Amino acid sequence: MSSPYAMLDPTDAHRALEALIGRWQGEETMHPSPWDPKGGSAIGMIHNARSLDGFAVVQEYQQVREDIASFFGHGVFRYDAQKSQYELHWFDSFGGAPSLFIGTFEHGLLVLQQATQGGFMRTSWDLRQAGIIRYKAEVSGDAIAWQPFMEGVYERV
Repeated sequence: MSSPYAMLDPTDAHRALEALIGRWQGEETMHPSPWDPKGGSAIGMIHNARSLDGFAVVQEYQQVREDIASFFGHGVFRYDAQKSQYELHWFDSFGGAPSLFIGTFEHGLLVLQQATQGGFMRTSWDLRQAGIIRYKAEVSGDAIAWQPFMEGVYERV
């Protein structure tokens, strides 16, 4: 008889998230938006770590603008095998409710989206180049026409 407490092993879909693991730093461009009318440049620092025995990757994020740490985020990336979808549970220093982004991870491109009260937000992590993450966040009122909100290119440090 098998134990009801037997540990499961992460699947290939779970292990795909390991491409995010590490310390990353890079330049960011904030496009003008309702949250940041002027836009501007920043430095992003990311620490992604394996968690929950390989079933999740936990992210600690910090943005520095004009030599001041101005924004912090905490994320949990996971693969939901029952729904066959990737998820990001996001918390940040804006102080709002946690966000849930859902989507796909195919050919080194993780694309996640959420519906908000004001429309939609889509985020993507391009991991196709070794040692580089290309990140993009976009907003939309209808999930058809997208406008860039933030872009970053991060190198492993």
